[in-house]
Amino acid sequence: MTLTKGQIVEQVAQRLNCSKAEAASLVDSFFEIIKESLARGELVKLSGFGSFRVREKRPRRGRNPQTGEQLTISGRRVISFRASPVLRRLLVQKTGSPALQRAAGGQG
Repeated sequence: MTLTKGQIVEQVAQRLNCSKAEAASLVDSFFEIIKESLARGELVKLSGFGSFRVREKRPRRGRNPQTGEQLTISGRRVISFRASPVLRRLLVQKTGSPALQRAAGGQG
């Protein structure tokens, strides 16, 4: 199952009892603030949900799997997400995953 931006807009409109246009504007603004912060290299921390950060990956050696030719993979910026302990516990309750239990600090 996939949650789309349109579905988020619908749920925000229902929960805030506002029009879909108002909810869409709110959701768009929220995502725009996050994108701008990440573009500046800032940590985006959402309490009870998790944090997003931009990491710099250094260039590294690699190989073309078809030809075996050695090449250099250029450095780049990547976004990483780390779920908060609250979110991890919620996911463990919903799925019972041993890996998530270990990540949430439980037994696994």
